[in-house]
Amino acid sequence: MDEPVVKQPINVGDVHTDYGVTGSIPRGLEYLSQVDQVLIHQTVELLEVFTGWECKNRYEIKNTLGQQIYFAMEESTCLMRQCCKNGREFYIHITDNSGQEVLRGYHPFRCCQGCCCCANNDYCAMDIVLEAPVGNKVGFLRQRKFCCSPRFELLDAHDRPIFDIQGPCCCRMIQCPCGCTGDVDLDIIDSKSKEKVGAYTKQWSGVVKEWFTKADNFSVQFPMDLDVNLKAALIAGFFLIEVMFYDFNGGGN
Repeated sequence: MDEPVVKQPINVGDVHTDYGVTGSIPRGLEYLSQVDQVLIHQTVELLEVFTGWECKNRYEIKNTLGQQIYFAMEESTCLMRQCCKNGREFYIHITDNSGQEVLRGYHPFRCCQGCCCCANNDYCAMDIVLEAPVGNKVGFLRQRKFCCSPRFELLDAHDRPIFDIQGPCCCRMIQCPCGCTGDVDLDIIDSKSKEKVGAYTKQWSGVVKEWFTKADNFSVQFPMDLDVNLKAALIAGFFLIEVMFYDFNGGGN
């Protein structure tokens, strides 16, 4: 088993993080109140490796000790996966270790697949609605217009902006399979204070896995005292970014 790669905690110092409580803790997400980071490891699909046939994505969500706490699986049609690629319509179902669904994300079909110049248009921008439990909206992650560096915005259940998510330049988003470029960070920035409070990180997972599969390793880091609903929204929102930038076939990413 690969050893989990843990980022050092981000020191938020005196950053103002008055995010408020968006509601009671949804059933099954209580564990998130005890953590400030989770690891997300995509499962290798052998059919995809040997044939290039796009399969449904599956992920293990773990704590920093490498213990699985949740499991995530994509729901989409075969036609969407083979023909629409990154712009496909999909659901992401996140379940606990007993198989009970505790969190869900829904991404509608987008024909332009996240074109940077028209991302402010609601019909073109990539987005994902986040629910915990199903039917109860806890957040909404949407793409914003950008030039060189990908940008996203996380809104709470009442569509109030909470976090801005800022990536490096597009060419730096792609990680070299040999690992020489290091990890790739997308900063999670407080919308009010404009201070960094967390990060999405694409971690190098080894030469063989990087070259011959599209199964990647990631981490999501957030403030320990963040409301559980927003922690859940950040975790579920990650899958939109994964599909946009890292979900494509072929060795060498």
